[in-house]
Amino acid sequence: MYGKAFAPEYQGELGTALSVNSSYEDVLATARRARRDAGTDLERARASLAVAEANRRLGRVDDARTAWRDSYRSARRAGDRGAMSWALWSGGTLARQCGSLALARRLLALAVTLADEGGDRLAHGYSLAGLAETGRIQGDYAAVADLHEQLLEQARAHGEARHMVWAMSGIAQMHRNTGDYAKALELFEESARIAADGDDARGRAWSLRGVADVLSVQGHTEQALSLLSEAETICRTMNLASALAYNHKMRGNVLFRAGRYAEASAVYDGALREFEDMHEPRGTALSRLGLVKSRSRMGGSKDQTLTELDELERGFERIGLRHARDMVIAFRAELLSSVGGSPAAPYGATTLRSPAVPATS
Repeated sequence: MYGKAFAPEYQGELGTALSVNSSYEDVLATARRARRDAGTDLERARASLAVAEANRRLGRVDDARTAWRDSYRSARRAGDRGAMSWALWSGGTLARQCGSLALARRLLALAVTLADEGGDRLAHGYSLAGLAETGRIQGDYAAVADLHEQLLEQARAHGEARHMVWAMSGIAQMHRNTGDYAKALELFEESARIAADGDDARGRAWSLRGVADVLSVQGHTEQALSLLSEAETICRTMNLASALAYNHKMRGNVLFRAGRYAEASAVYDGALREFEDMHEPRGTALSRLGLVKSRSRMGGSKDQTLTELDELERGFERIGLRHARDMVIAFRAELLSSVGGSPAAPYGATTLRSPAVPATS
């Protein structure tokens, strides 16, 4: 039903030299050579786009920022609106990764406009998908639910496995975060199958993380951990630094829900360092939240926990992460309600319906 996954962000000669499963160190080396040898502004724009994307996924934020801007300037000199759109898509995706969600929306919206004007269907679809993912991460489900469904229909119409996985996993995450675990599991599992059939290793890694999350909420801890190990192997093979950090943070979530707080604390601490090294504030804050909760469960100071929760809530509010902010509020209420009583139920039990965090590219 769907063709093999491909990476349209690798354009021109790079499109034949690289695949969706190329390691990002290989992508970076190949794209740098192409940029050095570029004979036209358009060739430089395409090479810089690949440099930007490789650096972004390797967690090298400053290099990614420099490269996408170079791609945009080169595309503008070439007068190619499609290439300008791809550069802004890369910049918007990087902004979202760094927690600058308002900037991400502005860049991605402009990317949609330029792709429309340039007649680049793929850039248009990717930019729309970026807007949908940004809204979903913020927890603005009502605003982006229809957009996700539109993207799903586009992917089906054109037989594009990678976009199918992207849209389906986004819809699954919204079902998961609103408590419809059965539907979320069905969609995540289908997404993982499509990714495997389309030879999209990165998409499969993200989808497996979603499956593991839902299984964990349902109490299947060991199965969830096994799936995360499989996804981790993919992330390490492709050197997906950001995806690997989110995989580790999800492992912390799974261990936390199982009441294995010391193990969870150690895993969250490792994920925190990974996110800090990448200068990724969203992942940093989410890992800190897991760490704060784990330490609280192990008998940490309630006053200190409440102080840290207040700080995290302000951070989530500043970034615009509604679902994460709701998690802070829920845990604070649970913590306060446990005064003088028995310990609160493990995270993910009936007192807290939506423990997990939104997924990202």
